Amino acid sequence: MNIAEWILVAILSVTLLVFLIIGIILMVKMFSVTDEFKRVAIKGQDIADNANGVVTNVRGLTSVGGTVEMLVDKYVNPKIKESLKERKENDGKKEK
Repeated sequence: MNIAEWILVAILSVTLLVFLIIGIILMVKMFSVTDEFKRVAIKGQDIADNANGVVTNVRGLTSVGGTVEMLVDKYVNPKIKESLKERKENDGKKEK
């Protein structure tokens, strides 16, 4: 072979080697990036699920019915339960 051909083959071989090494490194990096994208997608889904719960709670608090229901559960129901308990105790005493 001619010297020019040897030089051309050597240059092409080195270039191929460099591109193969760069390609392998990029493939490894791409796999790690796709794993990171999966983690971000899972976190985004969790955030979206939590946001749905927050929206439901806020909707219940901002509507008149939701506010009244919360107040009834918090203040009226305990008083009614106490008065019912007292009535049952008083009815039991009257029967004796």
